Amino acid sequence: MTSAISAMLGSMLPSIYLRHLGYQVTYVRNFTDVDDKIISRAKELGEDPISLSRRYCEEFNRDMVYLHCLPPSAEPRVSDHMPQILDMIKQIIENGYAYIVDGDVYFSVEKFPDYGRLSGRKLEDNRAGERVAVDSRKKHPADFALWKTAKEGEPFWDSPWGPGRPGWHIECSAMSAAYLGYSFDIHGGGMDLVFPHHENEIAQSCAVCNHSNISYWIHNGFVTVDSEKMSKSLGNFFTIRQVIDLYHPLALRLFLLGTHYQSPINYADVLLESASDRIFYIYQTLHDCESALSQRDVVTLKDTIPPDTVNIINNFYNVFVTSMSDDLHTPVVLAALSDPLKTINDLLHTRKGKKQELRIESLAAFGKILGNVLSTLGLMPESYSEQLRDKALKRAKLTEDQVLQKIDERTAARKNKEYERSDIIRKDLAAVGIALMDSPDGTTWRPAVPLAIQEQQVSIT
Repeated sequence: MTSAISAMLGSMLPSIYLRHLGYQVTYVRNFTDVDDKIISRAKELGEDPISLSRRYCEEFNRDMVYLHCLPPSAEPRVSDHMPQILDMIKQIIENGYAYIVDGDVYFSVEKFPDYGRLSGRKLEDNRAGERVAVDSRKKHPADFALWKTAKEGEPFWDSPWGPGRPGWHIECSAMSAAYLGYSFDIHGGGMDLVFPHHENEIAQSCAVCNHSNISYWIHNGFVTVDSEKMSKSLGNFFTIRQVIDLYHPLALRLFLLGTHYQSPINYADVLLESASDRIFYIYQTLHDCESALSQRDVVTLKDTIPPDTVNIINNFYNVFVTSMSDDLHTPVVLAALSDPLKTINDLLHTRKGKKQELRIESLAAFGKILGNVLSTLGLMPESYSEQLRDKALKRAKLTEDQVLQKIDERTAARKNKEYERSDIIRKDLAAVGIALMDSPDGTTWRPAVPLAIQEQQVSIT
């Protein structure tokens, strides 16, 4: 879950928005398929570390597709870039920034005066054991490994310093340099990577090329669950696959975009239910708009739209561009959807709206701008509402036939003036997130926030 948020908010959003603005974007997303945690997990499972990593990478990529995340221009893996890593370590040693101890290679932080410029930490603040390994062989406690001597049972590669494997930090520097050079525009990741990982990346890259520079570092906040940090040790850890088993993937995406990427994201059922309800409203509105437009010959539409429509569209687009250009303030953009969506529904369903001059032209203009913005946010689905309805039925533990049977029972009860029975059926369905809607044409249903969660929303606000 956390890795997906990092990928989506830390680098994918800038990529898709910059492309919307007309920039050519090279988006690189690397996989660390060789590190201590992977090796430890592989030992537990009795599996080859590289094979395990490959499986995890494939699952991650499937999650990214579900969440409508753009595929990267390149997706390098450590195990495929050992020559580049070895070359970078050699250059760092030759430039006097690293030293060799018993087959291990360490970066000497005291050789790099700017160490700490990203995190604001000073060398004297870095005490052994606090996010840096304790090792009496190191010249300074903050020195970090560029190359680690091979241990029994671990994967290794040959090197000038003996068999071993790279340290975590050098892997990322070598791969980014291979695909983007030593200076590029944006580097993303989780807030926990500011120190020591990204700090060490800067030091390594500058040790090889003194003109190395990243124009913008962007770091996303942590994920919490009901206001507690998500972690396996707390037992509140879950995967994206588990979430989208019950919720539409784009409901999850909308939920994530509802918080600025730098802020902590608090996952709670009440918040995801709200996001699911909101995205159903968005898609139902667009579906109704397209249905109305499909009944008219597009060729006969006039080129002009009413001034009120022009003002709403211009205001909405200005908010979109201004907010996204101001450090990707997606929550502001999502809030700004309200005006155009409400206006569409007024044009479709109210007596006054149906009589408005150039009504169809307005609907076409609103549909176009909303489609463009939602596409840029990665929120345009292949179909509008069927999967949302299917997920709602699954959460309610009901089938479509069972809901329709309840609707028939309620219709019969109303016909027989059994109003108490009718109300009980409605409330029972509402309790599990199925809302009934009556109209002259009959009763239909739509997904809704379950009653118990609605009460939680009220208590929160």
